Amino acid sequence: MPLHKVKSLSVYHPQLAYCVVQFLEKDPSLTESVVNSLLKFWPKMHSPKEVMFLNELEEILDVIEPAEFTKVMVPLFRQLAKCVSSPHFQVAERALYYWNNEYIMSLINDNATVLLPIMFPSLYRNSKSHWNKTIHGLIYNALKLFMEMNQKLFDECVQNYKLDRHSEKQKMKEREETWSKIESLALKNPKFKEIAPLNPNLVNNLSESAIPDLPTPVDEEFLMNYEKIEYEAKDVKKQFPKEKTLLRRKSELPHDTLTLKALSDHKRVDEFLTPAPSESI
Repeated sequence: MPLHKVKSLSVYHPQLAYCVVQFLEKDPSLTESVVNSLLKFWPKMHSPKEVMFLNELEEILDVIEPAEFTKVMVPLFRQLAKCVSSPHFQVAERALYYWNNEYIMSLINDNATVLLPIMFPSLYRNSKSHWNKTIHGLIYNALKLFMEMNQKLFDECVQNYKLDRHSEKQKMKEREETWSKIESLALKNPKFKEIAPLNPNLVNNLSESAIPDLPTPVDEEFLMNYEKIEYEAKDVKKQFPKEKTLLRRKSELPHDTLTLKALSDHKRVDEFLTPAPSESI
């Protein structure tokens, strides 16, 4: 697993991912340590490398046992939620393609009560704020699948998101009010007139500070338009390939032209070697 840390990972990553998946097919009990290692070494600032990790992670999920999946699903989907929020559209796009994998969706469906609350805030927030339109469509596709999976749980997540957002804005208002009190006390300080000439902008900043209006819990920002989810998801679904069966996919060795050529050109040297004479005891 430490081989995932090096800068030149792209040179041999397909072969490395193949070896990892082969180990997991042979011994599924290694899954937890392998996934945790991947999450530990997850790239922070290298988007192409992050896409490679997402590719490998999907290959692992294709062969994962349901019992092993439950051990790693929480940290794994927290990382996926971060990837969905990535400003690099290829990272977000690759993460959202997981929702086109039927075996992964079956695992999510079996553990929806745990995974949907983790993913929903990231999906909903980025459906409105992400700069890339393609990502919007993929997010609506994921939301639609979650909605069809468990409508009641989906509605609960919507309501919880509303309350969380309202709570955040309430805290922001309280923070602004606290700063306003501090600023008013600063203006009353006898030494304020001595300090004010040193910073002319200070007086303007204090006088112009304002507290933003607090929206009601049913502000338009929070309204989840189910019809829009259906409409946006339809266009995206057409882009996906139609294959995928509800079976775990066996790993396949990636084809590398240079490796294949080296193997075909290789000649065994056994015929040119003479066996060592046996020594009599």
